[in-house]
Amino acid sequence: MSRKQQENPQLDMTPMIDVVFELIIFFVVTIQQEDIFTRLNANRPAPSTSSSSNESDTTVTIEIGRGPDANGTLVYNKKVVRRSELDQNLREVARTSKKTPIVIKCAGESPHKALVDALDICYRNQLYSVSIFTL
Repeated sequence: MSRKQQENPQLDMTPMIDVVFELIIFFVVTIQQEDIFTRLNANRPAPSTSSSSNESDTTVTIEIGRGPDANGTLVYNKKVVRRSELDQNLREVARTSKKTPIVIKCAGESPHKALVDALDICYRNQLYSVSIFTL
């Protein structure tokens, strides 16, 4: 043998990679997964004592762009209002409960300014439970 072959030995990696893959396959096949569903605490909440009609009465609905003049018209609980009237109505709602859910429904063609105005009025009256939907 020449001296050059002795100084620079080569290690074949193919058998090592084969052994690693066999170990991975062995562990994947033999592992037992813990059934986490048996440990979950999935207690359902108790039914509420209040009636569902009471809950629907407390939700405030604001529709934007759904009146006779659909260009940014504000409809508060099925009544067309101006921005100042909407502010007064939401101020009254905020006096009773700041957690009252507000649902804002926007028509696709309504201007963004009307939505921003409605959100500003809600923010001024500290009503933060606001949901926005597209009609």
